[in-house]
Amino acid sequence: MKKLMLMVSLFLSQAFLITSYAAEKPIEFVVQLTRNSDNYGHRRAFLQLDKTLSEIGEDKIKFTVIAYEEGIQALTANNKGTSQLLTKLANRGVIFKACRISMNAWNLTENDFPLEVEYVPAGAPEVIRLQMDGYKYWKQ
Repeated sequence: MKKLMLMVSLFLSQAFLITSYAAEKPIEFVVQLTRNSDNYGHRRAFLQLDKTLSEIGEDKIKFTVIAYEEGIQALTANNKGTSQLLTKLANRGVIFKACRISMNAWNLTENDFPLEVEYVPAGAPEVIRLQMDGYKYWKQ
């Protein structure tokens, strides 16, 4: 009987630790941003991220935005529709990555982006790599 009680106690304590760890680790999403800015597309995408963080909680969800193709414009420092939102979202823990291939295609340099933006060699492979690392996918 003591062995059974000990086994049950150990099982419950391990289950509690696993549940506690799972509850503490935020769910990570990679956000593919390739849309153009028509109809405020970039701004709407950033507002959706902001709303989702507010509704679900910054402690429960984490976003990494990979911008390429026309989506690269959303990350530029002079984008009046998104520059302030980008800073706000970065302060909330959102990571922004710009595709160097798209930067070259649009004649953009690192000087065209705010300090919050990181750079990756290519956008699509980064989206796939993050999914392979366990990130969930969200296309904007």
